[in-house]
Amino acid sequence: MNKNNLLSQLTITTSSAESIIQPNWGAKYGITLAVKRDDLLHPVISGNKWRKLKHALTPAIAAKTQHIISFGGGFSNHLHALGYCCHQLNIQFTAIIRGDYSHNPSPMLQDLICWKTNILYVDRKTYQQRGEPDYLKRLLQLYPDALIIPEGGSQQQALQGVEEIIQELQVQYDYILAPVASGGTLAGLIKGATQNVKHHSCQILGIGVLKGEGYLEQLVRDLLVEDDNNKNWQINHNYHFGGYAKSNHELKEFCDDFYQQTEIKIEPVYSGKLFFALRDLINNGYFPQNSRILALHTGGLQGAR
Repeated sequence: MNKNNLLSQLTITTSSAESIIQPNWGAKYGITLAVKRDDLLHPVISGNKWRKLKHALTPAIAAKTQHIISFGGGFSNHLHALGYCCHQLNIQFTAIIRGDYSHNPSPMLQDLICWKTNILYVDRKTYQQRGEPDYLKRLLQLYPDALIIPEGGSQQQALQGVEEIIQELQVQYDYILAPVASGGTLAGLIKGATQNVKHHSCQILGIGVLKGEGYLEQLVRDLLVEDDNNKNWQINHNYHFGGYAKSNHELKEFCDDFYQQTEIKIEPVYSGKLFFALRDLINNGYFPQNSRILALHTGGLQGAR
């Protein structure tokens, strides 16, 4: 497939609608609850993964990049989306994976193997160096001329794609909620709302999906740089369920019930924690009466496979 044709095909699908949902919670508080269905952008490269990758891949294609490197866990939606893109674009892809899944590859990793990805399993100590200049320099010595995309695709180029979510909104909201792991999506929403007069008063609430109080906030601030003038954002750390990709029976049952009520598929790593938190916050009176709330479905169902 021609590279430009692929990008054109995906670009056509990068606008998603806001859908009002009516689960059996929230109505008695007069709350209007909508979901931005970014999970429907593309069958493989859904949600914030494509939002964060599109402005990184476009210049990479123009520069005739032959090799891309990135990082993630064994159920990474980011690596799955990027691996698919690289396979379709005929770009060599190296995925550096936290932990050794070589004897029991996850469905996501099985897809990467089918897409001819070069997979490197590393221990947690090595993986922790993924953002350190010396480690990145060593990677580039091993793979000259490769393009390194950070974990989760979270970098300055990612914010541009996420900002487009705000530009697409049809109505004004009091709150926008999104899951937070690498910070790029929340930073893009904050920046987009800050620069859009129609939405600058909207509160941006992130739901941390891993143990990272302080750490996640710093990731967001680092991406915003000088643009962190909007104080209308925060991250709630009460719904990580023990850490990244951690869950329990209650959360998994909630994901199933939510699908039965709304016909919207969610999973326990990202979107499930977001909507669980939303229900709990509504039922505990966190949001004022008659609030208009938008939940961003960031797509990616690797955690449910």
